[in-house]
Amino acid sequence: MQSEGRLEDLQQWMQAVVVSREETEAACALASAASTERISSVEDVILPSSTLAPAERVAIYHRMYLLRMMEALESDFPCIEHFVGHGRFHKLVADYVEVFPSRSYTLNRLGDHLPDFIQSDESLRHRSFLYDLARLELAVTHAYDASPANPVTPELIAAVPDDGWDRARLRPVPSLQLMAFRYPVSEYLESVQEDLEHPSTTRKDSWYAIYRRGLSVRRLELSRRGFHLLLDLREGKTLGESLARLARKFRRGVSEDELFSWFRDWTANGIFSSVEI
Repeated sequence: MQSEGRLEDLQQWMQAVVVSREETEAACALASAASTERISSVEDVILPSSTLAPAERVAIYHRMYLLRMMEALESDFPCIEHFVGHGRFHKLVADYVEVFPSRSYTLNRLGDHLPDFIQSDESLRHRSFLYDLARLELAVTHAYDASPANPVTPELIAAVPDDGWDRARLRPVPSLQLMAFRYPVSEYLESVQEDLEHPSTTRKDSWYAIYRRGLSVRRLELSRRGFHLLLDLREGKTLGESLARLARKFRRGVSEDELFSWFRDWTANGIFSSVEI
């Protein structure tokens, strides 16, 4: 084994072999050809064991890499796999990780680019629907991985003076994901989870708040105007500023009854973590 090779170069060689879609022997040859440390063969960097040759030892990691990537993305995108089928999903994953290999200590971020990758894959049928479905499943993953936070209490809400709401800033829980969809993907996710009849894939606009409550991720459907109000509140605007922007955007304000109904539902569902005056 070469002793003068730098660790970084050996790591790059090993990574090139592990992530390659070629057979192990060809992957080793390609990595060696690209090596700056003049690694001519796998035997230069890997010793045999009592039962396995160097190439056989490397093959264990080479073959397991793609299987592990598939396992991780199957866990995060079960509805995508359900929609396209097991075989097509595995090809999609293999193509995806070739462009976006894992670059983090955690596989939780592996699927961050999958929605955009799906949108660019012209071979996929119902590509626009799958793009929204992948965005939904990614939002669910991000919501679950977010830091937990206790929702604002009714006592804190009641303590805000009537003349203070215009200046109030409502801070959402860290897990809140606000998503606008062009297709009924939330209904499709529910149909897969509950083994129900699947909805049509025809266009149907919808708006959702996706957030973590305890150990589960919830989806709360919103009106279009409610969605835009929450967007402004999440950006840190006061309630007065957010309502004024909403009136300009939609050319009419929000009635007190409508606003009360929204905030009753939002606070009851634990969307806000604090209120600041």
